[in-house]
Amino acid sequence: MFLDELPDRYRLILCDIWGVVHDGFRLYAGAADRLRQFRQEGRTVVLITNAPRTSQAIEEQLARIGLPRDAWEGISTGGQAGIDVLKSFGRPVGFLGTEADRRILLDAGVAIAPNDDSCDLACTGLPTPRGTPDEYLPVLKGFADRGVRMHCLNPDRVVIHGGVVEYCAGALADRYVELGGRVEYYGKPYPAIYRHALSIAGNPPADAVLAIGDGLQTDILGAARMGFDAVFVTGGIHAGEPFPETFAAENELGGWAPVAVIEGLGVSA
Repeated sequence: MFLDELPDRYRLILCDIWGVVHDGFRLYAGAADRLRQFRQEGRTVVLITNAPRTSQAIEEQLARIGLPRDAWEGISTGGQAGIDVLKSFGRPVGFLGTEADRRILLDAGVAIAPNDDSCDLACTGLPTPRGTPDEYLPVLKGFADRGVRMHCLNPDRVVIHGGVVEYCAGALADRYVELGGRVEYYGKPYPAIYRHALSIAGNPPADAVLAIGDGLQTDILGAARMGFDAVFVTGGIHAGEPFPETFAAENELGGWAPVAVIEGLGVSA
């Protein structure tokens, strides 16, 4: 397996979390051991996630799931990048997401408006995790008609939560764009989250970075655009589908391709 004997040039491992390390409830078999292996080899492991929450909140979640603290060195989240921007406005913003995410944003210092008259909207996902984006079309249309700018703190469209598909903020953002709304995105595949992750590791060159992820339009596309090598994990949201041969052409990536395609961190391919 490619991950068993990585080339020495990979000094930084950027590893996605949901769909690669855990399924929302439990760790995948062998995932913790693989991350520890990387660190024992002297590499830096930074977990990089589109979760719309702070790095601290993700650290607490990983501890509950059982990922050992010595398996990683840092965490970079789309939520943290968005929170930093929202705080810089110096004014309250609207909110669309769960009550738990609302509390996290408030605790992080984001001012949330008590009504819907703000010109900016923080979107962390669906208020009801098992709902669908279409249920919120009337709400989204109201924001779009008023010219509200959505700040999507998680560009992921879906995740697999204990074997069940759940929609994320990225799916709401797609509907919002269809309605004519404006969206600012934070997280993969956009550069800000990668700049933060690289800074944790001392800003190594692109050819020293290996990204591991299961999301084609987030993890893999983001890595390719940043000039990183990437490993595509098929056992996550794409449920065992092979890497698409047309991916590079459809995304104008020239001859780029992942350096390996694997089922999971702890599974030989």
